[in-house]
Amino acid sequence: MTVSGWADLTTGRRIKHLRGSDMTQQGLADAAGVSLALVQKAEQDKGDLSVGSLLKFAAALRTDVSVILGQQAPRQGMNREDRAALRRLSDAVHESALGEWEGVEDPSSVDELGKARDLAWAAFWAGDTVALSGFASRVLMEGQARYVSAGGVERERLGLVLASTYRVAASCANGFGQRDLALSALTSAKLRAVETGDPVMPALLESTLSWIYLRSAKLPRAVSVAERAALAVEPRFSRPSRPQLVAYGRLMISAAVAASRREDESAADDYISQAHAAAARLGRDVDLYGTNFGPTAAKAEAVGIHVALGNHGRALKLAGEPGMNKLPCSMSKVARNRYKLDVAQAQCSAGLYDQAADTLIEVGLDAPEWVRHQALPGVIGRRLAKVSAARVRNISRVIGVPLIS
Repeated sequence: MTVSGWADLTTGRRIKHLRGSDMTQQGLADAAGVSLALVQKAEQDKGDLSVGSLLKFAAALRTDVSVILGQQAPRQGMNREDRAALRRLSDAVHESALGEWEGVEDPSSVDELGKARDLAWAAFWAGDTVALSGFASRVLMEGQARYVSAGGVERERLGLVLASTYRVAASCANGFGQRDLALSALTSAKLRAVETGDPVMPALLESTLSWIYLRSAKLPRAVSVAERAALAVEPRFSRPSRPQLVAYGRLMISAAVAASRREDESAADDYISQAHAAAARLGRDVDLYGTNFGPTAAKAEAVGIHVALGNHGRALKLAGEPGMNKLPCSMSKVARNRYKLDVAQAQCSAGLYDQAADTLIEVGLDAPEWVRHQALPGVIGRRLAKVSAARVRNISRVIGVPLIS
């Protein structure tokens, strides 16, 4: 639903829509800590809600007050499993940071926690919120319990594991539009990262912060955060380290994406060229602390940047380069399908409607649950519907995801 369409609804209808069919009015009342009568009154638009009530409803519905008031449109509704997973993740983020880890009497070893952290990142890139929540919650609670009594090398290793895990929690929350949870997790990540003395982890955290600002439409801040962090970690190109190249390249991509959303084509081109240079020095795509970067990743991101700038011809030309039709196994399912959606959008703009439809089907079959939480498939579906609504309804049936109403 567009912002304008969402704004046309009453506050009561927005609350009912956000509640969805899997949460009863009583369930919302329990989650918000209010009476059933207040929920019924709110959904029937009987009287104005107080600021306190709005905040309670927003927290229970895992959204922002601005969404309830119609100032911005929501993402497609979360299912029950994702909502529960995010609640568990939120509890772990806040309780671990506050020292509320009672009952964790025998925390796992650093190696075991590191493996669980890696599994949390793998789940994130696979779009499996439930698994991510389980692994990340365990690492945060057990890791913090061990961290307070650790020293020396063990403390430094734990700090990196915790920082990376808070970062994946922030990334997950931001992906669902839960900005406050994302910022809370990132704050804890920064505290752990600073204590380790590792220059790369703080840089990657700034990349995540830039993404949060991007999702919040704070584009100048998204650019400046990424640019400042990139300067701090900029590698010597005569003897660059692999971690520095990964962090620097990712930050340049973050800056390029934000610049493209500001329609600053010159800055976006400059940033993405720096990312390509770092990728070329790496020589291949690599993973570091849950971050993938390299020549293919840089090209895939550049496609999306050109699409955002309206350079659809450049985007399709880049997508047609060798290796871009068969992406490497190191690229995650989420990154792979996000790239394909960018390609489909470019194909639509170039009038290649059959190709765009095929690409959309490919994405929908590969990651149907992920597609449900993305705005772009609906945008592409509506554009294709102008040519053939029947074709789009057929695509919806094939992938099991409604693309048009």
